[in-house]
Amino acid sequence: MSKRGWRNLDESDVRVRPGRGSRPRSKQRPKHSDAAEAMVIAVDRGRWTVALDGDPDRVVTAMRARELGRTPVVVGDLVGVVGDVSGKPDTLARIVRVADRASVLRRTADDTDPYERVVVANAEQLIIVTALADPPPRPGFIDRCLVAAYAGGLSPVLCLTKADLADPGEWIASYSSLDMPITITSLDAEPEELRDKLAGRVSALVGHSGVGKSTLVNKLVPDAERATGEVSGVGKGRHTSTSAVALALPGQGWVVDTPGIRSFGLAHVTADDVIAPFEGFAEAAEECPPNCGHLGGADDPDCYLDTYTEEGGSRDQLASLRRLLRSRAGLDEA
Repeated sequence: MSKRGWRNLDESDVRVRPGRGSRPRSKQRPKHSDAAEAMVIAVDRGRWTVALDGDPDRVVTAMRARELGRTPVVVGDLVGVVGDVSGKPDTLARIVRVADRASVLRRTADDTDPYERVVVANAEQLIIVTALADPPPRPGFIDRCLVAAYAGGLSPVLCLTKADLADPGEWIASYSSLDMPITITSLDAEPEELRDKLAGRVSALVGHSGVGKSTLVNKLVPDAERATGEVSGVGKGRHTSTSAVALALPGQGWVVDTPGIRSFGLAHVTADDVIAPFEGFAEAAEECPPNCGHLGGADDPDCYLDTYTEEGGSRDQLASLRRLLRSRAGLDEA
């Protein structure tokens, strides 16, 4: 120490070493302009399987990059990946961004649960698989799937299976006013009509266990090796698919096989979400009073949709829409 002694030191004489973590963090993040584009085809315990450029022959395992935080990444998401994209065993890439979603199939555990669960992203179609018998159809579940499809931007398709066991006529008539494609399949025949509807598109399949969904997937994608369950004696099938997975169709297109779902909560869906895809009714609904549930009758006596049908709107279609709205509101569970 100099002759001045320590008592004569000032701040200019002291060199302060920066402590650990004192360096300000930049808010800028790498742009990853060289990231490869990919589609998420499976999720399993913190690892994502992605197909580079949507090519099922170029599959890579990836983790979520730290900068994404807890950003949800689900089957169907279009993502950017960096790192080792060779796809070789024991290699791992990183998902560094998630593109905006064109459509989202969501559900909640029940109608009071505020937490939304994204089942599939970016699917163009929702194939609602329902058996005509063994187990019998559940119209409430069909209606709820339709509500979720309309709210999420997916085009619904009703697929009635096991037509060799029961006549589909009643169910075709019941949903005809919604102008929704309906396809019929049998256990002893190839689903050619459904195969045509899926070709070149990304489609999600949803349905109760035991309705024949996995059997359909095995026919559509011969290499899928999805388990096929048997219907239990009480009419409730065992869950044969435990996680959503996208499977490449021969030729072009993807089919997303979702787990068997026993309930479809719609806490995230509004009445206007259901009406929106139907252009004429959506315009008419703008004349309804605030917070109108569009149910009509004693529930919504001033609903303008009644006036719209008197002026030429389809009464049958309004009746079908209100059936969906009542199901959304939990009023028709039978």
